[in-house]
Amino acid sequence: MSEISLYRNGFIYSTVDPYATAMIVENGQVAWIGGEAAAESLKDSRMTVIDLDGALITPAFVDSHVHVTETGQALTGLDLSKAESAEAVLEAVAAHAETNDRVVGHGWDESRWAGHRVPTPQELERASGGKEVYLTRVDAHSGIANESLQNRLGLSADADRLTGEQHVAARQSVNELSASGLQLLQRKALEHFASRGYGAVVENAAPHISGRADLESLAALANAEQDSLPTVYSLWGELARDEAHARELVGSFGPGVVRGLAGDLRIDGSLGSRTAALNAPYADAAAESGQLYLSADDAAAHLVACTLAGIPGGFHVIGERGLDTVVEALERAAAVVGADRLRGAGHRLEHVEMASDAHIQALAAFGITVSVQPLFDQHWGGSGGMYAQRVGEQRAETMNRFGTMLAAGIPVTFGSDSPVTEANPWRTVAAAFSLNHAAARLSAKAAFIAHTRAGYRAIREASPFLGQLGPSAPATFAVWEPWELSVQTPDERVSAWSTDTRAGTPLLPTLDSGSPQCLRTVKDGNILFDQLSN
Repeated sequence: MSEISLYRNGFIYSTVDPYATAMIVENGQVAWIGGEAAAESLKDSRMTVIDLDGALITPAFVDSHVHVTETGQALTGLDLSKAESAEAVLEAVAAHAETNDRVVGHGWDESRWAGHRVPTPQELERASGGKEVYLTRVDAHSGIANESLQNRLGLSADADRLTGEQHVAARQSVNELSASGLQLLQRKALEHFASRGYGAVVENAAPHISGRADLESLAALANAEQDSLPTVYSLWGELARDEAHARELVGSFGPGVVRGLAGDLRIDGSLGSRTAALNAPYADAAAESGQLYLSADDAAAHLVACTLAGIPGGFHVIGERGLDTVVEALERAAAVVGADRLRGAGHRLEHVEMASDAHIQALAAFGITVSVQPLFDQHWGGSGGMYAQRVGEQRAETMNRFGTMLAAGIPVTFGSDSPVTEANPWRTVAAAFSLNHAAARLSAKAAFIAHTRAGYRAIREASPFLGQLGPSAPATFAVWEPWELSVQTPDERVSAWSTDTRAGTPLLPTLDSGSPQCLRTVKDGNILFDQLSN
């Protein structure tokens, strides 16, 4: 590919020119955007001309919450996302064990099964013929193992489902790979993200997930192959005791590797595994109300340490009791460092699925960015869904209030939590556009921005041009197959007039009949993925 490329005869998503059909890329930057007549006059022999044939170019997406190695494992291991019963899981385990030394699987979701029965360690032992088995639940906050693995790790023999530290031990045992094996999984995952139109991902690493060696391996890979893989930003979920400790934790990975002490630093767990901290018992387990992994004192000390060190901090939090703890921690931290300094620190929260009006007001007041996963709502929301099973229909109806957060002034960015949900940016945008809680829905444009430009801002990337297409912006974009384009909002009265070309609003794919396929992904002018025929 020459250093100057002219893309023409398509559609360019750009606020610089909402009607643009052509774009010139030169030396890794967008040099020009405009129409066909101008493109014809600018064309010369130095250029490689790419006929888009009606395809759409958009800024590449940013996935603000991923687990790269576990995504690689899910892509290469036993996929249980389509299993419809415990018996189906056991059959899949038996088949996988025939050709593999161990069985590592992901994605089972008993909330969709009749009876909700999960395979026992004894059943897994028989199915695998004694080969070690570890299968993570779809939310990755609990799992099941056979007797052989439980015995080797010294886990409770009567534990049908592993949570907490037992889950951590089992989860990490399957990540004990050679250096080459680890990078093989990581490269496969990053190539997969590129094939879905992502130019950057945010790794949410933590000691209890894959550990320090995993993150160091990922950082080395991303640095060595930066021209052929998506950009990797990393958050490290470890508690800082004080300012010096915060600096030490970030600095120990080397310059620029860790962007914040946040991500999967757990306040609580997940709803699917009944470990999210609730203010009332689970509707389907009256003796359980979830787990708090950090106190308000510990969380406040962490926020103070990160603020003083100039490092964004944050937490994984889902349940309303977990959010109560975060708000209390923010108030205590503000009393120490001052509200203005706390607001300017770039702190963030992951998930935030059960926010009340009071929570939203507090997060807005303290300048907190929220990283959310709209596909959670699509998979588990709605009447009779997992949310309703766990917390009751009434409480479930007002979850995932992304539009309400944006309206309150909270910066919102989107991710998949891959491999928890698939890395599919257009499905994510569509899910935000059609949330079960109608009052919290976003327009397609707002959802698109949350999954592109907002991702860079949330990670405190300095360049103001990232995540958009215009002169001098990095040539980081994706090309999508020809598709019907329109302006889409949750309010049909708005859609009726805004599709008029005089409105000057850039068009996006109409997502009620599927998602367009990615044809090419480009980062800083380098092609990461290509199925575009010239």
